[in-house]
Amino acid sequence: MTTRTNYSPWLSILWILCLAIPLVLLLTASGGGMHSLIWMWIILLLCFYMIASMAVASRTAGQTDEESVADDGVRMIPDGEQPPAIASVMDVRVATRQQGVGLFRGRLNMPADEALQKLESELGENAVPLIQQDDELGTAIVLLNRPTEEATLERSTRRWLHWLLFALTFLTTTYAGALHQGVNLWEQPSAFTVGLPYSIGLLLILGVHELGHYFAAKHHGLNVTPPFSIPIPFALGTFGAFIKMKSPTRNRRALFDVAVAGPLAGLLVAIPALLIGLQSSEVLPPETEVAGGMLGHGTSAGSSILFALLSKIALGEQLQDGYLVQLSPLAFAGWLGLFITALNLMPIGQLDGGHMARAMFGRRVGETIGSVAMWSLFLLAIFVWPGLLFFALFIFFIAGRGTPPLNDITPISSGRQWIGYATFVILAMILIPLPHKFWQAADIYCPYL
Repeated sequence: MTTRTNYSPWLSILWILCLAIPLVLLLTASGGGMHSLIWMWIILLLCFYMIASMAVASRTAGQTDEESVADDGVRMIPDGEQPPAIASVMDVRVATRQQGVGLFRGRLNMPADEALQKLESELGENAVPLIQQDDELGTAIVLLNRPTEEATLERSTRRWLHWLLFALTFLTTTYAGALHQGVNLWEQPSAFTVGLPYSIGLLLILGVHELGHYFAAKHHGLNVTPPFSIPIPFALGTFGAFIKMKSPTRNRRALFDVAVAGPLAGLLVAIPALLIGLQSSEVLPPETEVAGGMLGHGTSAGSSILFALLSKIALGEQLQDGYLVQLSPLAFAGWLGLFITALNLMPIGQLDGGHMARAMFGRRVGETIGSVAMWSLFLLAIFVWPGLLFFALFIFFIAGRGTPPLNDITPISSGRQWIGYATFVILAMILIPLPHKFWQAADIYCPYL
């Protein structure tokens, strides 16, 4: 996942705590009756209310006193006060200013890429031009003052912090991997190797995913940090990883490339890890009593088209109608890799899929797709799998709206379009259960039909 946030370290810690508490509650809410369930939902909603409040606070924390008391009214900009650079690239029909932001609407008299380059060269370093679509007049140029905080963003990367977080995440995922198999490393530290297949597999998937974003961003000349890993001492052992974008993407091509590189790179590790891990997984007949724990319950191969295909390739005739697969630690890491990839590919806000949808279809269509996807996720959580509700709430409060590129006009190439379509097909194959007509022929059980 890529983010462009400027939160303080303490605010980031509060974010993580507020996200950790609901996950713990959801994982421990299986018992206790209706009374404990009601309290769980009360605490859950309070935590997400705190997250929403912090999101609002973070957006206003950087404002100066002058900005906080600025007049909210819109002022028309006379022709004589309009920057000459704007007039050189656009036939301006409407020009307004609100809270220090200039908005110029009309039609460009040159391609958007050339207009952006000309504006940057003539306006200098004190202004940031954004070229966006305008439903009425064709094009809008938004002229922003370069934020004073940008000098802070340019400071050197503290690589020791990235390595420290990675080391802590390695420890927590190793602990979690061992605990999933019934081994408590606090009591048996010498048995740490039990948790390594899960830990190494999951960290490889997450790390390669983020490095895909990182190198794609570097290829387009963007200022970006190395991956931040997020360790947690329970559940899966990690909340994943993210990179922080310190500069805006220049155009929709760069936005698409950075977004799609992560999921595709992660799948290059997740799929082989799953195939290898399935070789050591156990196939359980329907009448078998399975053990407890996160890895003990059998997994239905038919719950996903892609997982069903990979399971059939790896297990062959062992996998019959009604059988379950008890995933090995490495296979579980690969399965998580598919699940994490699917979440990131949801075409919503600042998720990878949201950036891709905006780059492929533009702002207006991309936001419409995002709204449909968000409500679809809630409906799936309510009527199909309640476990999705946590992730739906997480995405609703965290994803927000995608950050626009500087040139939001020029479309991406047809080749990138087809890559985007293929990637969203992969998303569908991960999320959609195996159709009824196919699971009988493949001798794979589908739990939804």
